Amino acid sequence: MKHGRKIVKLQRKQDHRDALLMNLTCSLIEHRRIRTTLAKAKALRPYAEKLVTLGKRGTLHARRTALSSLRHKDAVKKLFEEIAVASKDRVGGYTRITKLGQRRTDSAPMAYIEWVDAFVLAPVEAPADAAPAADEAAEPAEAPKKKAPAKKKAAAAE
Repeated sequence: MKHGRKIVKLQRKQDHRDALLMNLTCSLIEHRRIRTTLAKAKALRPYAEKLVTLGKRGTLHARRTALSSLRHKDAVKKLFEEIAVASKDRVGGYTRITKLGQRRTDSAPMAYIEWVDAFVLAPVEAPADAAPAADEAAEPAEAPKKKAPAKKKAAAAE
């Protein structure tokens, strides 16, 4: 009898499957949306949603339980401080799976899995030191490109 055997095996041993789900969850927490196969997205959904429920509790015990599942302190911190806070009014259904079609190489069905409340989360910010340097470098590079075609058109018209 198969009572209570609802886990998706993904054609992997238990240790490999646990590592896969842990890594997918950490990537989902970090990037807020990941592209993966439909089977992996469907297997990831209950795993990730249980961790958000732990994050909504906010207790030390819940944090340690999440850390034992994820094994990444940064991911647990982001889960508890950003994702769980954004989903505090939601009772369940913290993730959304969007089907994308088939992958070209092997025709595997692909999907996006993302947080439903992702729009509430702040965008990923670059370090403050790197942002001004990137802006200064980008401005002089763009100015000559815009002016050069205008001069050529003016020279061709004359």
